[in-house]
Amino acid sequence: MAKVPHKFERVALVASDNPEAQSALQRLTKAYGAYTGDTPDAVVALGGDGLMLQTLHRYMHRHIPIYGMNRGSVGFLMNEYREEDLFERLTRAEPAITHPLTMTATDAGGCTHRAPAINEVSLFRQTYQAAKLRISVDGKVRLEELICDGILVSTPAGSTAYNLSAYGPILPIDTALLALTPISPFRPRRWRGALLPNRARITIDVLEAAKRPVSAVADHAETRDVIRVQIEEDSKVDLIMLFDPGHSLDERILSEQFRY
Repeated sequence: MAKVPHKFERVALVASDNPEAQSALQRLTKAYGAYTGDTPDAVVALGGDGLMLQTLHRYMHRHIPIYGMNRGSVGFLMNEYREEDLFERLTRAEPAITHPLTMTATDAGGCTHRAPAINEVSLFRQTYQAAKLRISVDGKVRLEELICDGILVSTPAGSTAYNLSAYGPILPIDTALLALTPISPFRPRRWRGALLPNRARITIDVLEAAKRPVSAVADHAETRDVIRVQIEEDSKVDLIMLFDPGHSLDERILSEQFRY
């Protein structure tokens, strides 16, 4: 388990390109300075959820906590933006630790593509033809044929993102589960997906791939014309997000389930 420092002295600042975030970056740099070395105690990310994902990807193997402040739109993974007492807020913040997925996709030419995903791995039809997919879990075929617009595998951290929009279940951040959620399923029409243990290896084979081409996306990394995609959690990688007390990711995920 990754250790979170009790005291933060070397704090790096990153910001998205939008004017609000850039203005905040200038003000916080003036007020607190900005560490520019390779070993920050924490990174403060100024922007929206997209920037948080980019920052987590950037520091994925570094065990460095990321504290987001919302200067974007949705900000589900971000804390409230305030300029006062930044170091004190970091010290009081509560960690939420999640693990990424690893996507291994084989394309029609036989090339293999690997990419990590913090939110989800998604498969999409590339043309007007619906995709035909076969789903296996740990080497056993569980669904011989799914006709759909696509399918996704979500982490708990990503379960309130695209997974929720596709009517997938919301998962508590510390649950040892992954959500397997179809996107606009046609047949079997009533299949709404599955909850899988996080140790599962999921294999999705594309049927009639030449006629019904499919792309695979790990967060923002896309591979087109895939014929097989394997997905599994990388439990050796800890991704650490920091949240203000009383506004933890656990609390946000719980609250999201009672919104209407």
